[in-house]
Amino acid sequence: MSPHDDRTLDFVQRAWDGDIVPALTEYIRIPAKSPMFDAKWAEHGHIERAVTLITEWARQRRIEGLTLDVVRLEGRTPVILMETPGAGGDTVLLYGHCDKQPEMVGWAADGGPWTPVRRGNRLFGRGAGDDGYAAFAALTAIEALQAQGVRHSRCVVLIEASEESGSPDLPFYVEKLAERIRPGLVVCLDSGCGDYDHLWATTSLRGVVSGTLQVEVLREGVHSGAASGIVPSSFRILRQVLDRLEDSRTGEILVRECHVEVPPHRLDEVKAVAATLGDDIWRRFPFVPGMQPVTTNNVEALLNNTWRPALAVTGVDGIPALADGGNVLRPQTSLKLSLRLPPTCDAARAVARVKQVLEADPLYGARVSFSTAERPGSGWNAPAMAEWLRASVERASTAYFGKPPMFDGLGGSIPFMDMLGKRFPDAQFLVTGVMGPGSNAHGPNEFIDLPTGVKVTACVASVLADHAAR
Repeated sequence: MSPHDDRTLDFVQRAWDGDIVPALTEYIRIPAKSPMFDAKWAEHGHIERAVTLITEWARQRRIEGLTLDVVRLEGRTPVILMETPGAGGDTVLLYGHCDKQPEMVGWAADGGPWTPVRRGNRLFGRGAGDDGYAAFAALTAIEALQAQGVRHSRCVVLIEASEESGSPDLPFYVEKLAERIRPGLVVCLDSGCGDYDHLWATTSLRGVVSGTLQVEVLREGVHSGAASGIVPSSFRILRQVLDRLEDSRTGEILVRECHVEVPPHRLDEVKAVAATLGDDIWRRFPFVPGMQPVTTNNVEALLNNTWRPALAVTGVDGIPALADGGNVLRPQTSLKLSLRLPPTCDAARAVARVKQVLEADPLYGARVSFSTAERPGSGWNAPAMAEWLRASVERASTAYFGKPPMFDGLGGSIPFMDMLGKRFPDAQFLVTGVMGPGSNAHGPNEFIDLPTGVKVTACVASVLADHAAR
């Protein structure tokens, strides 16, 4: 590690210890649920509290020329836009979000989604790593360079507040702010990492279709003893409808329009990640005793998770809790489906075909419908990294993690990446993050690994310096 790297790491470490961790601790306390999970978000004011916390923290940074805007469009969540001038004519856009997933159950007794708990080097609570840290890390990377007199290009930090809902508000802001943004390099701080030993650069993201599948058989519930055997169960019909989409034995998605060919260079990345992580690819999940993964072939497991479609049922309606379940043949059953799509899959075409398959020729003439609350989210396949950027990422990972970087696909979605890729096709991308093994984004006992946050911040500072000097 060079003296410059030492100084950067020292600055970033002090910033995290003295400024970022206290801010993240307060951020965890704010139940800033995304609009999909809090329809009255504006009335409740929690997103506004998160925006205020970030902007007040930002105003205390010693960053030359920093300007700050909270941009608002009628009826939409706000966007924080922070700018600082720099050398050269190119712009770096640093992205994150401040909205959160809902509570979930299963938190440790001493914690909770809105109760920050520090255990060693890990800070537990909803949203700190996904993605509350992003604004603080981005500004700290810039501040670390300026404190040493190191040049950087013009930087724009954009923090949105609807990402966990699929970023429905963001396209309107991108159009409004396009001339102010226009990036040559995008640094996204909302991704994950395969371990805490390398800098991880995400090279692809899956798309996602979220929708409600409903089967209706009666206008109202009736006594099951009187109706069973005469009135078909909505649940049985729903099972058969789902079997058109997913093979219930293997999990394979049966709709051809949901599949793509895996590019050879992405397959090479998958093999490299499988060699590095080994069985940790599946051992990191909290299986119940005796439970096995879909496959123990680690290459196949990664392909399933990054370049193949997969279905999850994330919500149920029409079924009472166990304590409330009487002898009633229920009138309807509804499932919330989350269908992950490969990075290069045409999401609109896929969802149209899925809807057609699910709704066609319903058994017994039942009323079957599949509806999506928001538009399908397309995946993203990163453009080839420029030589300077790949060399910069390798140098940064070696300097701050002591190991070379890893390049991999991510099973989740960041809608902004596809949006930006289409809007600014010549931009370069570094998509990275801190949510690694056990961090459980969206689930109970979510945490951020603080040393990883420090190292990722230092790496971003290093890449910003290389970008200005390239």
